[in-house]
Amino acid sequence: MFKSELRKKYKALRAALTPDLIEAQSLAIANQLHSLDIWNNTYFHLFLTIAEQNEIDTEYILPILSGKDKEIVVSKSDFATHKMTHYLLTDSTKFRKNAYNIPEPIDGIEVPVSKIDVVFVPLLAYDNKGNRVGYGKGFYDAFLSECKPETIKIGLSFFPPELEIKDVTSDDIKLDFCVTPDSVHAF
Repeated sequence: MFKSELRKKYKALRAALTPDLIEAQSLAIANQLHSLDIWNNTYFHLFLTIAEQNEIDTEYILPILSGKDKEIVVSKSDFATHKMTHYLLTDSTKFRKNAYNIPEPIDGIEVPVSKIDVVFVPLLAYDNKGNRVGYGKGFYDAFLSECKPETIKIGLSFFPPELEIKDVTSDDIKLDFCVTPDSVHAF
């Protein structure tokens, strides 16, 4: 399928999810993360959930990262430049939702992209080769292209992979893993 078709399909599938199912599957995804060989790393970038889009609730990942004494990095998006600025999550970090209902830090300690070891990547769909479809603004592809080559890219999805995304471009950055409630897909 093409990206535009996949966006429609997976927005509809997510819209049909109940709050109880989102909670249960988000917790299952967080628990699957324990099986990944990623815990020797220090800086973990975590996207913050857009509840209105029925995204995976990443709140369940926060205590795992905190319990393992990881540095948690969150982002703020600039829609004029399509770039993200990354901040260390601390006890004093304050958030505000932007126009797209994305919770963002108001300010804080900026973290350079070169420090980020692991990125949890939001997505609508992905395929068996690790290609992903996001909302189409290109924020994460731009961000991931700036990361060091060894940065681990982990998609999180309620759903299994598609066979193939037909209109992948050279600007699309592949995932290393995608974690679902039932399994971990390695690419």
